[in-house]
Amino acid sequence: MIRRPPRSTPSNSSAASDVYKRQIEALKILQKEFLLFIITNQSGVGKGVFKKEEYSRFNSYFINRLEEFGITIKEVFSCLHAKEERCICCKPNPHFIQQAKKKYGLDISNSYCIGDHPPDIKMAKIAGAHSIFLLTGHGDKHKNELIVQPDCIADNLYLAALWIKNRKDGKNDDLHRNIN
Repeated sequence: MIRRPPRSTPSNSSAASDVYKRQIEALKILQKEFLLFIITNQSGVGKGVFKKEEYSRFNSYFINRLEEFGITIKEVFSCLHAKEERCICCKPNPHFIQQAKKKYGLDISNSYCIGDHPPDIKMAKIAGAHSIFLLTGHGDKHKNELIVQPDCIADNLYLAALWIKNRKDGKNDDLHRNIN
């Protein structure tokens, strides 16, 4: 587990800007060694909460913003079905990981899934990838729902990236603990 001492987070835009800078820095660390993908369940489309076009616009905006910071997302895989449809592409099914493996020649055993929901971790396990559970986003709220233990639990994306980098470099430091 990667943990830092708790601290209050100011709600001003400067603090939010620092958080985003760290996320960009994390993605830059990761893209030096890995192709970056997003695999997402967007059941709101399937349920009619928002339209596919709205999701596509947001997704394009998000990917373009990342590109402005030098981050390349190789592909976004989106399940737009309602969970009740029980489709093959909804996480934790590794359908999109298998598609990416086939399309990009990925070595899944040397790949990492980073997410803030238990299905992200289960998907990684089923596919044979390493997994990191983030406590940011929805993670803290869902950590007690983990059925499959991740390789690492991290406070944030930046610490997750450092854990991966250190692991890849063969380093073992006090910032992380492999919980398997």
